[in-house]
Amino acid sequence: KISVKKAPSSIIGCCSMEKTNNFRRKSSRVFSVFALVSAVVVAMQGFHRFPASLRGLTTSRSVMGAKSLGRRPLKASPSPLACPKRISQAYGSSAIKAPHSQFSRPVAPTRVFSSVAVPPVSAGEDADEVGVKSAFDVLKERGYIKEYTEGVPDMLLKEKPVTFYVGFDPTADSLHIGSLVPIMAMAQLQRNGHKPIALVGGGTGMIGDPSGKEEARQMMTKETIEKNKAGIRKQLEKFIDLSEGKGMMVDNGDWLLDLKYIDFLRDYGSLFSVNVMLTKASVKSRLERGMSFLEFNYQLLQAYDFLELNRRYNCKLQIGGDDQWGNIVGGIDLVRRLEEKQVGALTFPLLTTATGAKMGKSASGAVWLDGEKVSPYDYFQYWVNVDDRDVSRFLKLFTFLDMEKIEELDKLEGADLRQAKQILALEATAILHGREAAEEALKGAQAAFGGSGDASLMPTFETDFPKNVVALLADSGLCSSKADAKRSIAGGAVRVNGEKVSDPAFTLEESMLDDSAALVLQRGKKNKLRVTKVA
Repeated sequence: KISVKKAPSSIIGCCSMEKTNNFRRKSSRVFSVFALVSAVVVAMQGFHRFPASLRGLTTSRSVMGAKSLGRRPLKASPSPLACPKRISQAYGSSAIKAPHSQFSRPVAPTRVFSSVAVPPVSAGEDADEVGVKSAFDVLKERGYIKEYTEGVPDMLLKEKPVTFYVGFDPTADSLHIGSLVPIMAMAQLQRNGHKPIALVGGGTGMIGDPSGKEEARQMMTKETIEKNKAGIRKQLEKFIDLSEGKGMMVDNGDWLLDLKYIDFLRDYGSLFSVNVMLTKASVKSRLERGMSFLEFNYQLLQAYDFLELNRRYNCKLQIGGDDQWGNIVGGIDLVRRLEEKQVGALTFPLLTTATGAKMGKSASGAVWLDGEKVSPYDYFQYWVNVDDRDVSRFLKLFTFLDMEKIEELDKLEGADLRQAKQILALEATAILHGREAAEEALKGAQAAFGGSGDASLMPTFETDFPKNVVALLADSGLCSSKADAKRSIAGGAVRVNGEKVSDPAFTLEESMLDDSAALVLQRGKKNKLRVTKVA
């Protein structure tokens, strides 16, 4: 067209009419093809449900071709749907977190359907039955979901049981309350027909996950890791069924510890971009303070875990805290690229209390799930003393009560809210320590703070009399030290049998024991201890 416009008129006049007609026919065909291609592109931009391969992902054929040629697949051009800005414009900024790919191609974006109703799906009896919730619906209404990859709602239908996994670092022989959100989510999914895998990091635990840490973790021996694994399994079995066919606990040390370094680098190292790895939140937060190459490798190993679990157990979903998003996406990319399978991710919000404090801590330290570290009574007390603003949210997350019952408790206000707190504490304690221990903790609390119940079920400490009050406070654990005890006395926080103690030299005598041969030592409003004489 340009040459025709710029050509001299004498040349144009020499062209025969036949050649001109042929040129027009060819131009018309080219324009028709161009118009068709343009229409398809426009349709792809507006249709978010297109297959992943059409949204900028490398197709399986191109991946296989690249392997056969001994080179990496070419970088695919990202589609509009892989662009966070365009997704934000289409669905709202709060509806999407579009991650950057760990590799040379973009990952299917995450969409959180915060304003889109997800239709209920049958629990398995009748696929057309209306009103029966899917596992995804259950997690959503209870507040477990922060973000997820496309396709996860369909993945979590009961008539199609899916195998999923959660990772636990064996950094201690007990988990604490901060681990309860993923544990309870596992239990909810299993109760809705899906199969959990609890992955304990016997291999990655020898490195340590840098996510959320300000400094490197202490190295552990294999013996310590094995001891911690046993403790974690014992606690997980109180929430989920790990028996054969229903669930399992596996150790990534089974495949990581025998890896050959050079082989691993050749097979998988080339699939990761250091530039992308450096942008991960878990890495960026540590760069200023320093981060070892050992910890930097953690991303690769976690991604490889997902690949192995998919190969061995057909695991299709990884769930975890929102701080794990970058590492989880790396695993999704690795599985899709090497196995050419669709897998997904679902993350939970990082839970804090209404006051902004991190879950898992109390005034006296970590709230462990091990009954030897934190008694059922103290565990009960943690829940019964939560902030009023947290009661409804915690009932949904940390109990199996029906939503109808929770909605009824939500209506309680003022002093009546104490009833909802007791139900929260009773149900949460029953799940971990059993119904009997929970009932005893309730009666002990009623005796300590309500003037009823059974005083013998209160926490009890035995000692010899006479006994100095400062020494008793420190020895019993009500105060962390004698100095702490003296500060508490000076602040007017210590009482014996309801009477305030103001003198650090005060001595408790055997004559102060009541008819049950005990006295009550109190620090503050919420810490009471029954003290008896050593038999």
